[in-house]
Amino acid sequence: MNRTASVKDVATHASVAVGTVSNVLNYPDRVSERTRERVLRAIDELGFVRNDAARQLRAGHSRTIGLIVLDVGNPFFTSVVRAAEDAAALQGSAVLLGDSGHNASREAKYIDLFQEQRVQGLLISPVGDVTERLDLLLERGVPTVLVDRLADASTFSSVAVDDDAGGYLAARHLLDTGRRRLAFVGGSASIRQVADRLQGALRAVAEEADATLEVLDAEGQTVLAGRSVGDMLVERGRKELPEGIFCANDLLALGVMQSMTMTHTFRIPEDVALIGYDDIDFAVSAVVPLSSIRQPTEALGRTAIELLTEEVGSQNSKHRSVVFTPELVVRQSTGLRRK
Repeated sequence: MNRTASVKDVATHASVAVGTVSNVLNYPDRVSERTRERVLRAIDELGFVRNDAARQLRAGHSRTIGLIVLDVGNPFFTSVVRAAEDAAALQGSAVLLGDSGHNASREAKYIDLFQEQRVQGLLISPVGDVTERLDLLLERGVPTVLVDRLADASTFSSVAVDDDAGGYLAARHLLDTGRRRLAFVGGSASIRQVADRLQGALRAVAEEADATLEVLDAEGQTVLAGRSVGDMLVERGRKELPEGIFCANDLLALGVMQSMTMTHTFRIPEDVALIGYDDIDFAVSAVVPLSSIRQPTEALGRTAIELLTEEVGSQNSKHRSVVFTPELVVRQSTGLRRK
């Protein structure tokens, strides 16, 4: 089997023109089924592998899509990526993944790399304001869709979840179970999603005259960061413990839960109610099943691909912004109503 066979070799073997082989590879609908089968059989017998790099140079783009997320270690983003990959595969494309790690410099390097790879489009959950860099990409024929970040429809298409509404749902739930001294555990205020969730929580607390919300900083969005916050709260003692804690994501909430339950000092939800955000798979299997705000991760990934497909190859595509509504999922971690 000759693995270095060329398009011309395939054409000769199948007794067709070189252009026919090209059509089979790129526009199969233009070729009759009988001829297409003959060419595909020749490709298989010769072990022909198309030179996709050369095809990309001719076409100006590849069949790949760049996707940059904030933290691939977060199961939320893992689910979004999987859904995007499945949707892209259905249209014959593949996804190249980049993890910015909440680092703007690393994010910029991935944007440049994907441009060099001639991706047909970019999906990105940005660290900060990357409008200028993305505008440059668009000028060079690389459309972009923002993921998990709402954009002005006059600039880019975007798909996101209403995080302000989600934050409101979480805090309102804690308030409805009788808790009044609440705490919010987030990460950097520069992360738009965290800021929006806090804003929603503040809005709910403002509805109750006797309710308060303490904002606690976390050094990241991980389980370990949550455990550090939990350790700090344990050291405060029972009198200064919040009655309800809202964490900006489930990883933080699981870390807080680990810290409190491992010390056997505090009980969840008897001493403190705890709610997270994202409703990752680990939430339901936690030591105390975790209440959370569910985001439609599959719909986010699938819709991102749909929006990008609308823009690829179109010079006059109108941008669209799609916003999903989050859902409250109640489990044991907030299940006990306090009087």
